[in-house]
Amino acid sequence: MTPLSWRRSTAALAGTLALTAGFAAGAPAALAHPGKAVPLSVFPSDDLTVPDPGQLTGRRIALPTTGCGAPVSCGLVQELDQLDGFDLDPRIAVQFSAPVDPAEAAARISVREEHGGWRTGVDRVVWDPATNTLYAHPAEELAPGTTYRLRVQGGPANGATQDRFTTMSATDGLLDLRRQLDSGSAFSAAGITAPGLQVEGTFPAAGTTVTWTQDQGATDVPTPVVIPEAATGGTLVFGSYLAPSWLQPDVTIDQTPTGDDGPAPVGQQRLPFLAVLPPGTPPPGGWPVAVFGHGFTGNDTNVLLAAVANSQQGIATIGTNVVGHGYGPDSTYTIASGGTTTTLSSHGRGVDQDGNGQIANTEGSSATGAAAAQSSRDALRQTAADIMTLVRSVGGTDVDADGTPDLSGDDVTYFGQSFGGIYGTMLTGADPAVTRSVLNVAGGPITEITRLSPSFRPLVTATLQAAGLLNSPDPTRNFFQEQLPLRGEGPVTVTAPGALAIQEFLARSTWLSRPGSPETFAPLIEPERALFQVAFGDQTVSNPTAYTVIAAGDLWSRTSLYRNDKTANAANNPHSFLLNLLLPAAGQGQAQVAAFLGRGEVIDPDGPGAVWEVPISDPAVLLPLNFAQPALRP
Repeated sequence: MTPLSWRRSTAALAGTLALTAGFAAGAPAALAHPGKAVPLSVFPSDDLTVPDPGQLTGRRIALPTTGCGAPVSCGLVQELDQLDGFDLDPRIAVQFSAPVDPAEAAARISVREEHGGWRTGVDRVVWDPATNTLYAHPAEELAPGTTYRLRVQGGPANGATQDRFTTMSATDGLLDLRRQLDSGSAFSAAGITAPGLQVEGTFPAAGTTVTWTQDQGATDVPTPVVIPEAATGGTLVFGSYLAPSWLQPDVTIDQTPTGDDGPAPVGQQRLPFLAVLPPGTPPPGGWPVAVFGHGFTGNDTNVLLAAVANSQQGIATIGTNVVGHGYGPDSTYTIASGGTTTTLSSHGRGVDQDGNGQIANTEGSSATGAAAAQSSRDALRQTAADIMTLVRSVGGTDVDADGTPDLSGDDVTYFGQSFGGIYGTMLTGADPAVTRSVLNVAGGPITEITRLSPSFRPLVTATLQAAGLLNSPDPTRNFFQEQLPLRGEGPVTVTAPGALAIQEFLARSTWLSRPGSPETFAPLIEPERALFQVAFGDQTVSNPTAYTVIAAGDLWSRTSLYRNDKTANAANNPHSFLLNLLLPAAGQGQAQVAAFLGRGEVIDPDGPGAVWEVPISDPAVLLPLNFAQPALRP
């Protein structure tokens, strides 16, 4: 039978999700088979796009904005309508003419490339008995800029309902920024003569103390910086570099058609760097360099904790601040060394985004206003571009002004922890100038990280509250109940009023954020260039989100699993193990990092021991949370 257009019911979906009224126009098809449940309509569909020759796909999304809900939800729709296709993990919706068994119906749904033999089924199934609508997601991530056929088999005696849809060019934006850096156009447009590092202070690590005075807006807070004893044989280098910035004041990057060269930089920004050089004399051409990416709430001083094994293996480690991190611009470092005290700017990137006179440790890293649903999408893309600029700036740096380079620009490598693993995955997929990367406790998408983590779930509460979608009085659930299954779990039947609206809002937020999400770029990573470190039972970046990223790139052979549950620290959240130098796992994990960055070798940190699995023996072990999360109970 001919599928009815999803367009007929979109307004109802956006407003009340009372899909039945929208599908009523298809009653004759249902009445033709009164005893059988047949599919009436499907989503996504290219019927909800308009031609746009300026886009790589030739299409642009055109979701109706009538009845879109609160301003946050309407703003989300308006942003989606600038994209050139549907999500890479779309929320599929199929309405049937009568009740069905969700598991059996899901088995009859497939997604297939229109011009190719690749196909996949669906999982994460949700059944809405009120409207006889089944929701699901593809079992595997779809490719960007590709047209697919969504097919629903009606049953043994019925023909199939199908429709075509095209996915968005999700990698294009960050690839545009990288191409601008490679061509030099980004630097010239930003008024930067050439990339390079400006050294502002050099000190022996041994005997040096550092106090970081944080500009927190109304107050300045002095904080001592830990310099690990194991790394004190080398040299600390403080400085800055100029990088092109594409970020607008609301922490978004202008959305231009995917068929062009991308947005031009809006200006330049001076960014900090902190480097740890190994002891001794650098080899000809300078020390090999590894860039370190710090985590959410961290800053460039985390380089000191991350550099221990690298320093011992003759690798220099350097890092900068993520967008919105490092507190305010008046933050400083006070360095006491050799009887002399020096004060340097720490080039903080935090801003008083909410106007309350305070600058928090991540303030300025998320979009504001109508663009809030984009979360940290563009801050992550800008940060990845900042690292690209840093990679192109290190070569030939003469730290001690003796006429010879101390840092090499050849075969620059990268490793990042948590947030650093997230934007590091984006970086590694988008920039072949990064020779090898270790991505520690990374996951995606961000919307799922925040939903599943006890630490971050309150952020979802705030977003849903702004959208008027909170649906639970229970604080243990963070005042919302979404009733979403994890990948690999059985179907969930919706019973909580408002759960479907939350599911739709989260799915649309994920769709909008996909161009700044690690699973989008994982398929671009050649396996030999990457090593993923995952912590079993991670309560901050949960195991299912790590699964999503690694599965997207089919990088299981490059995945190392730290089994915190088999250690004396099993009761602790293992998320920060790499930088917790009091744990044996920190030394083990950093040794694995140094071996891979320095030699391209993947080592098992505990050999025949049970604490590390290298590579991971069974990817399915990452499908569950592997920790108790009461907020997600049925």
